Amino acid sequence: MNNQSKVGAVIVAAGESRRMGGLDKMLLSLGGEPVLLRATRPFQQCSLVHQIVIVVGGNNENRCRVLVTGEEWSKVSNVCLGGRRRQDSVAAGLSLLDGCGWVIVHDGARPLVTADIIARGLEAARETGAAIAAVPVTDTIKLADDDNLVRQTLPREKLWAAQTPQVFRVDIITEAYRQAQGDVTDDAALVEQVGHRVKLYMGSYDNIKITRPDDLDVAVALWQRRNS
Repeated sequence: MNNQSKVGAVIVAAGESRRMGGLDKMLLSLGGEPVLLRATRPFQQCSLVHQIVIVVGGNNENRCRVLVTGEEWSKVSNVCLGGRRRQDSVAAGLSLLDGCGWVIVHDGARPLVTADIIARGLEAARETGAAIAAVPVTDTIKLADDDNLVRQTLPREKLWAAQTPQVFRVDIITEAYRQAQGDVTDDAALVEQVGHRVKLYMGSYDNIKITRPDDLDVAVALWQRRNS
């Protein structure tokens, strides 16, 4: 295999879980397994992915290393510490990829990702070198000013809610990180800043991010429905 076709995945799980009421969302159980492992397993099982790097917070490094030992997690090459900002954590993961031509960045807090979503992201990224999972918004979105007064009602048919996985050619995301300005919560935003086109592809409304305690309840219900 040449390096241009080798695919790495960076699972970002270095957040502080501030909105989880003191619970560490990465280690909460979903279907009898920690959320982090649920988010990582589809990448282990996807034949298109060759290497996985997991980026974690300081309190979880040793625990996570134990969780992903053994042949079951053969693609996990590294568990490393993240940084203060999300983009610092992604950069740490990118630095540990070994000769990959493509990288998939995924939130460890999105445990309902599937191998199909991963594969479709790689296919979509062939067009522009960058593609992100997203879903059309179903609510009406209002743009407000600093006083919470509506300035504009945005056209819903043009609005998508970004998710992960986000797939990039490694040279594109590396250059985007080299030129990064300001803080971002979305890797594609950095790629957009340097002028690269980013393709949207259909993610899944089930591909939720666990941010608050109620989100875990929803994830459990979705997991049970999927496996019933």
